[in-house]
Amino acid sequence: MIYRADYSSFSAPEDSFDSVSGTVGDWELIAGDGPVIATAIHDGHHIRDSLLPFLAIGDADRRREEDPLTAMLLSAGDTKLRMLSSRFEFDVNRAREHAISDDPADTWDLRIWNTLPAPEVGRSLSRYDEFYRMIESVLRAHLDQWGCALLLDIHSYNHRREGPAAAPAAQQSNPDIDLGVTTLDMTRWGDSVRRFEAVLSGTAVGGRLPDVRRNVRYAGGGHFPEWVYARFGTDVCTISLEYKKIFMDEWSGTADIAAIEDLRAGLERAVSAVRGDFVACR
Repeated sequence: MIYRADYSSFSAPEDSFDSVSGTVGDWELIAGDGPVIATAIHDGHHIRDSLLPFLAIGDADRRREEDPLTAMLLSAGDTKLRMLSSRFEFDVNRAREHAISDDPADTWDLRIWNTLPAPEVGRSLSRYDEFYRMIESVLRAHLDQWGCALLLDIHSYNHRREGPAAAPAAQQSNPDIDLGVTTLDMTRWGDSVRRFEAVLSGTAVGGRLPDVRRNVRYAGGGHFPEWVYARFGTDVCTISLEYKKIFMDEWSGTADIAAIEDLRAGLERAVSAVRGDFVACR
């Protein structure tokens, strides 16, 4: 069943998430039956019309700093959440006071916005708040039904920042898949994480086994997983997956469909390997 934000005339069935709400076009939620939630909160590219005159960045440059195609990995989840609005309209993986930034230091030295009018900033922040009301409702519904949940927070990252013809960033600090588990209770979920990692590492991508490691690129997991842990503690096992853009050319935007299919297969297998741990909470 697919829910889009703020269907004012939509009558939800009794077993759905009754309090799912939002602004049309901001996100898409597919509610499924199971303890696994997959999100692609930086997949979106849409900017609302009233903000377009204030954009200081071109479409291609902005798209490169978003997480295109990550929604193609959402099939691993029972419930799937895809952000449709761009992270630059409001970034739900940053604290509210940093969710909209006109400081290039916050955005890889790229200026995203010219000065935004206060009413537009307020409108974006209201959408940010609405997202968190929605996701809290979704997570509480899952915990009521299942007792615990596996949250897959799916992202991607660039590794050719010096230009399309330059050498990629060193493998040592740029694994093919970085598992961010900084907000995860390893006492409760450590065995699950290790099994999850082993299956990902053992599923070939483009004919070779991927380099999968934990907590390499980011000291913290981002605001979203930190918020989840603060609200729900150890009952939600959040794994933030950072996929290096080995599945596309980050400069041209050309996708490698075979690589995406391999990555998707690996993620689905990894989830299958640990699903029983979360069903057992019921």
